[in-house]
Amino acid sequence: MAKAKTNYSCSECGGSSNKWQGQCAACGAWNTLVESIAEAPAGERHRFAGLAKASSLQLLAEVSAQDSPRVPTGIGEFDRVLGGGMVAGQVVLIGGDPGVGKSTLLLQALAQMSGTHRALYVSGEESAAQVALRAQRLALAPGQMQLLAEIQLERILAALEKAKPEIAVIDSIQTLYSEQLTSAPGSVAQVRECVAQLARYAKQSGTVVVLVGHVTKEGALAGPRVVEHIVDTVLYFEGDTHQSFRLVRAFKNRFGAVNELGVFAMTERGLRGVANPSALFLSQHSGDVAGSCILVTQEGTRPLLVEIQALVDNSHAPNPRRLSVGLEQNRLAMLLAVLNRHAGIACHDQDVFVNAVGGVRISEPAADLAVLLAIVSSLTNRPLPGKLAVFGEVGLAGEVRPAPRGQERLREAAKLGFTQAIIPAANKPRQKIEGIEIIAVERVADALARFRG
Repeated sequence: MAKAKTNYSCSECGGSSNKWQGQCAACGAWNTLVESIAEAPAGERHRFAGLAKASSLQLLAEVSAQDSPRVPTGIGEFDRVLGGGMVAGQVVLIGGDPGVGKSTLLLQALAQMSGTHRALYVSGEESAAQVALRAQRLALAPGQMQLLAEIQLERILAALEKAKPEIAVIDSIQTLYSEQLTSAPGSVAQVRECVAQLARYAKQSGTVVVLVGHVTKEGALAGPRVVEHIVDTVLYFEGDTHQSFRLVRAFKNRFGAVNELGVFAMTERGLRGVANPSALFLSQHSGDVAGSCILVTQEGTRPLLVEIQALVDNSHAPNPRRLSVGLEQNRLAMLLAVLNRHAGIACHDQDVFVNAVGGVRISEPAADLAVLLAIVSSLTNRPLPGKLAVFGEVGLAGEVRPAPRGQERLREAAKLGFTQAIIPAANKPRQKIEGIEIIAVERVADALARFRG
């Protein structure tokens, strides 16, 4: 028997090479080429490929712009991340660590929608009996939701065409394989081909297709990066299996805002939306403690209050440690340099540890001022006022720069009972916000003078 011919495919872009090399010639990524079986050329891979019609040119000014109607899932936090609901023909890719709750959330959403919409759940990882047991454990009323346990792409497409569902969930894309390819399920070629065929079906039929994806140990979605370009929406399911809350974050959304955040709590009856997510990220101290500062951050359209904790201690090593959890490590080093140069507070012989309570990850620079105040509070062992909220970006020249949506942040802080706020001068509202005192500062030294005073 002749040996199967092999080539090397890039896990980032899907490009192929006849021999292994350290760098992909197509996208320039390093150490991404993996061996796979070369596919024989196929003239007609699938019968849907022949459905494309000749396109006609149009003037952009003559095209009528219309908003697509939304299909709500019945789960408020999930709808928030999606931008208000799902759109006909939308392809959604949701990834996350094993056991974080991806299948649970989608099964709950499908059970909610099956009362008014035709829904199909395709399980490639569990049998039909296992899915039924999960639904029973969650006390779901699945209504007219249909179930299919299958991993062959052609059979799944045939079932979709026969059932004509309005929404279909594929759990998961890494378990599917196409007969047109000889490589194993989960390989670069199989994942790329299966996603392309399902996306083509969704656009032609108007069915909402939700794909569940696995993640690598680095936290990125497994498979070629071209998959994230094919789909309309990419969601990441975050959360520690040792904690009860979960975060669903949108990284790409052609039908809504990106960086939107949905907060859920894992209970015995599945995932439940959290009405006041700020309560998850605020520690309940019996009194004022040093090294704690409340940050008003913005996740998409939602303002969140997160407690920033800092611990500054004498270093007993030649190189003091700089450790941040939930915040950027390089930005912490930059802020310590600004603190030394423009405020005269040196931490060169101190270990500095910074943590965002609750395991939330904060990437926006508006957290800078809160981090500095928490560090100074820990260094001087002087607590900040308990009802003080802070936000603002700090520049290398020591200036405090404005943050977007400043008034929304202030209203959220006032609603939760905070009575003071240190903010950039450019964010000072023209009209007074009831119940909160605004302290506007232009430089880091001004904010620290307020704190010391």
